[in-house]
Amino acid sequence: MVSNRCDALKRNAIIAATSYRFEMKLDQEQIKHIASLARLGLSGDDIEMFSIQLSEVLDNFDILKQIDTTNVQPVAQIISIQNVFRDDKVEKSASQSEILDNAPMKEDNCFKVQSILP
Repeated sequence: MVSNRCDALKRNAIIAATSYRFEMKLDQEQIKHIASLARLGLSGDDIEMFSIQLSEVLDNFDILKQIDTTNVQPVAQIISIQNVFRDDKVEKSASQSEILDNAPMKEDNCFKVQSILP
């Protein structure tokens, strides 16, 4: 019961926090600001196009906000996921000497690598 109440409160908080953002439409100054944050260089035509397209995306969210989801349980995954396990089988592998024979440098039955620190 407490979990359902918490879920409802979280959902209402998210809607309240995002409702302002979804109600406003993006103008060219906002697109320029978003582009500068993303370090994108946009032409005037790009700014106009993204202003229209991103405003349409926000309009679609306004439509989705009208859907009654009061009886819908929140989910993280819509399909069931199960781990696929296989049996561990001991198989023959190469010996230490066979592996070290392929190494460009070796010392005391170990790989030797160049130092990376001065």
